[in-house]
Amino acid sequence: MKTTVITLLSVIAVAVGARAESSVTLTGVHNCCKSCTTGISKAVTSVAGATCTADKGNITITAKSDADAKKAVAALLDAGYFGEGATAGAASEVKAKSVTVEGVHLCCGKCVTAFNKAATAIGATKTDAVKGAKSVTVDGDISPKELLTALNKGGFNGKVK
Repeated sequence: MKTTVITLLSVIAVAVGARAESSVTLTGVHNCCKSCTTGISKAVTSVAGATCTADKGNITITAKSDADAKKAVAALLDAGYFGEGATAGAASEVKAKSVTVEGVHLCCGKCVTAFNKAATAIGATKTDAVKGAKSVTVDGDISPKELLTALNKGGFNGKVK
């Protein structure tokens, strides 16, 4: 009887371990409207088996494994979103008069306003950000690293050129 109970408990422990999911919570993600929420969900669920819940700027990603959770976070970053808990990309510290950033999520006027606020906070004098833009040029005496850091702080991500 003891052996049967121990064996049964071992089988249950293995079964529970096999079902273990991984979750990651990112905070401060730019999520100002239904289109942002839809974009976040679409990016995360592009990874098979990954799901997410969005509570304003807090995004919880759940996936089958740690590897899948990391892929889902990478997909979210590629879609132009960023949150505390993600790893920021690298960019040059050399200042330039103009910096171009690609892939930032700009679905609405609120997104554009938040993008411009982040850029001007570091001394940008002008941006050509518009709703739906694939790339944005930011003018001012700024470095790509400064711009990316400011965008990340505002909940955005992109690739600086």
